[in-house]
Amino acid sequence: MELLLAPQSLPFTAALVLVLLIGIVETLAVLSGLTLSGWLDTLFIDSLPGATDSWLGWLHVGRVPVLVLLVTWLTAFSIIGVSFNALAYGLFGLYVYPLLSVPAALVFSLPLVRLAGAGLAKILPKDETSAVLLETLVGRTALVINGTARVNYPAQAKVKNEHGQTFYVRVEPEQETQTFSAGQSVLLIKQISGTRFLAIANPRPDLL
Repeated sequence: MELLLAPQSLPFTAALVLVLLIGIVETLAVLSGLTLSGWLDTLFIDSLPGATDSWLGWLHVGRVPVLVLLVTWLTAFSIIGVSFNALAYGLFGLYVYPLLSVPAALVFSLPLVRLAGAGLAKILPKDETSAVLLETLVGRTALVINGTARVNYPAQAKVKNEHGQTFYVRVEPEQETQTFSAGQSVLLIKQISGTRFLAIANPRPDLL
């Protein structure tokens, strides 16, 4: 316990605490019928076009949920950093300064994330936000949950498929004069690209 509470171990202890918090938030989200993992994948990949073709693809982003990779990295970073301090204390009676231990833990943790990602990519089901599954959302109703959608300025919405799985997508109206506000029900009529959809006001909001 002294090792984890030492000031030099603070970055690594914080990483462990963050893993626990992520677990709690994801559990609550699932119990509410949502998924933090799906939302994070949508936000991350949409915000960084070409991410899967960059060095992030080396870490298997796009093949493994971003949240899983994040938890894997935080865990590896924490274990490596604490191990550095434990080894240094055992050999020299002192802890390694974060200025040295944090960069070292970052460097050594990335290959572990890649290895774990490669293994997980083989056993995990295909990402729920894949293009094939997203195409099946056309014709379903979605609920705008964040922002105001205008032409070329999509807002975030959530939609469920026929299996009750929740997806986070971006919607925008078909007409220049139309806008969609948070809380409004819309009908997805066309997939523009990825998680971006063209929508119209839901003609039967009572059925959402």
